[in-house]
Amino acid sequence: MNLTRRNFILGAAVLVLGAGAFGAYQSLKWPQLKQRAAIGEAQAQSKVDTAELLKPPTLGERSLGAADAKVTIVEYASSTCPHCAKFYVDNFEALKKDYIDTGKVRFIFREFPLNDVDLAAFMLARCAPEDKYFPLIHIYFEQQQTWTKGNPRDELFKIAKLAGFTQESFDVCLKDEKIAKGLLENRDQAEKLGVESTPTFFINGEILRGAESIEEFRKLIDAALAA
Repeated sequence: MNLTRRNFILGAAVLVLGAGAFGAYQSLKWPQLKQRAAIGEAQAQSKVDTAELLKPPTLGERSLGAADAKVTIVEYASSTCPHCAKFYVDNFEALKKDYIDTGKVRFIFREFPLNDVDLAAFMLARCAPEDKYFPLIHIYFEQQQTWTKGNPRDELFKIAKLAGFTQESFDVCLKDEKIAKGLLENRDQAEKLGVESTPTFFINGEILRGAESIEEFRKLIDAALAA
């Protein structure tokens, strides 16, 4: 990665300083990912080491479903990625109802920030009480076309207030180096596992890239359940 940890952390800090600082910061570029997340380009690929995949990240795991479920899905996603939002809007409720809530699937969500706004959004989700984490992720995807427009500081603060943030706790969170470094470690580890685009899923270790249809997920999950 060309982006240093120091610059990564500064990327979140500029949101605290305001839109002017954010604009000036754009000279610090994020590494480019291969553009392989377009609808229709997703494909299952080779499996990864499941033990390595399921090592909890430094910041701890954020998951839904039974810990002893036969199938584990790990998703690496970006809050500003339109394909990630499409998966959530089109597929997630059916996946949750039919597989997660019934104890068949454990769903693990891991952050893969693509830019400074992404980093700040995920930092706020990590700063929030754990029971507010997935509701914030829900808002990020459901309202992506709204909050990613305009001033990132103002839009993120509007969302953060729904989770109980004050102006003070909002600013403190975006200066938290431990959380920023932990999110960067998430991304580093994901790249070692072969994540090159968002969303990327691992279904019992089998890689699936992109926002596939719910039918494709059902096929892969049902096969894993029957194995």
